[in-house]
Amino acid sequence: MSRVFTNRMKRTILGLTMVSLAIVTAAVVTGGSALAHHSFAATYFEDKTQRVKGNLVQFQYRNPHSFLQVEAPDERGVPRRWIVEWGAGGQLIRQGITRETLKPGDRVVIVGNPGRYPDDRRLRMVSIIRPSDGWKWHGTFE
Repeated sequence: MSRVFTNRMKRTILGLTMVSLAIVTAAVVTGGSALAHHSFAATYFEDKTQRVKGNLVQFQYRNPHSFLQVEAPDERGVPRRWIVEWGAGGQLIRQGITRETLKPGDRVVIVGNPGRYPDDRRLRMVSIIRPSDGWKWHGTFE
């Protein structure tokens, strides 16, 4: 092969490699941020609230979101398990909430944004009260 042709091939391969690297980098950067944050509006009705009064079954204090499981009666009085999405452990700790703040068996009253699928019995936390000692939280998280 001629030297000119060989140099041209090297430049073409190098150019394609750089373009491929740029595309992969862009995909990783934008794809990662898209997965790292989601819209609550896609899962919950942010313009509505629902109240659930029941007993705490489990408090999952973790990242990227903490969850409470609460057993509370539905509109017919049948006990149902509700899943309540809350802030990340790092966010909650800055607000004075630790993994020891809530315990299974605590009676709680939760107000939250209801999930878009009622059969899932999901809420996004807006406020929580523990009537036994008056402890309460009201705030926001992202």
